[in-house]
Amino acid sequence: MGGKKNDIKMREPTTTNRETGSCFDSTAIDKVKGRAGGHESLPTREADVSAFCLSRKTQRKTPSGFMRKGTGQTGTLATEEEIKISKTRIKDYPAYAERPNPPNTEFRRFYERGDLPVQVDHGGVHNRIAWKVGIEKLDFHHYLPIFFDGLRELEEPYCFLATQGVYDMMSEGFTKVLPVIPQLIIPIKTALNTRKKRVIVKVLKVLQCLVTADAGAEGQNLIGQALVPYYRQILPVLNIFIRQTENLGDGIDYGQQKKENLGELIMETLEYFEIHGGEDAFINIKYLVPTYQSVVLS
Repeated sequence: MGGKKNDIKMREPTTTNRETGSCFDSTAIDKVKGRAGGHESLPTREADVSAFCLSRKTQRKTPSGFMRKGTGQTGTLATEEEIKISKTRIKDYPAYAERPNPPNTEFRRFYERGDLPVQVDHGGVHNRIAWKVGIEKLDFHHYLPIFFDGLRELEEPYCFLATQGVYDMMSEGFTKVLPVIPQLIIPIKTALNTRKKRVIVKVLKVLQCLVTADAGAEGQNLIGQALVPYYRQILPVLNIFIRQTENLGDGIDYGQQKKENLGELIMETLEYFEIHGGEDAFINIKYLVPTYQSVVLS
C-alpha cells in the first residue's frame, strides 16, 4: 500500500465567472458592477433606413450583382444574399443574444455568509440537500425569494442548492407559497432576461412545478390563478423563444428525454398556465403570445 501511487485525480472546480471565490474565499459581490439581463455588449446590426423613412440606400450594380440564370422565385440556385442569410446564426440577433449574468445573486451572498439553513449532503452516490431545520418552520417570505434568485446560478454548489431547495420548499410547504407569489416575480423575470438556455429551461421546469404545487389540495389551482396578473413580466421572453425547436429531420433529439428542447418546454409551460390559471388565463396568454392555441375544451 505504501509503495502504490494514489491514482485519484484532483479536478479543479469549473468556474463560469472569474469573480467566483473558493469555499474558503467568498465571492467579492460588492465589486460586481454588471446587471443581470442588461443590454451591454449585445451584437449590433446595421439598421435598415427604409424601415423608418422613404429614403433608401442605393449602390451601383456590378456584373456580379445582377440575377443569374437559375435563380429567382422558380430557380434552384441560391443567390449570394440568400447564402449569407442562411449562415446567420439566430443568436447573432439582439433579441436572442445571451445577456450578462453576474455572480451577484442574493442566494450566493447569504450562502457564503452562512445564513442559509442548507448544505450539501455527500452521503450517497448523488449529492443531496440537507436542511438544518424543518422546512415547515421556515419563513417563506424571507427564504423562498432568495432561493428563486439563485435559479440563475450556473456554478456549483449554488446551482444545485438553489434549485433543489426551491423544489423541496414547494413540495413540503406548498400552503405557504401562495402569499409569497408577488415576491417571486422579480427573481423569475431577472432569470428569464438573461436569455441563457440553461437558465430558461431551469426556470420553466420550476414554473410548471409551481402552478401544480397546490393541485389536489383544498385550495386547488390558487397559485396558478395568482400568477395570471404577472404574465406581462413572465411571458414576453417566452414569446421570443417559443419557436426554438430543434429540427433534426430523421435524427434523434436526445434532449427530449430530459425536457431540454426549449420550444416544446415553453409550449408545455403555457399549457400548464392555461389549465391551472382559471378562466382568465387563456385570454392573457393569447395577448402576449399570439401564436398560442387553447388546449382546454370549452
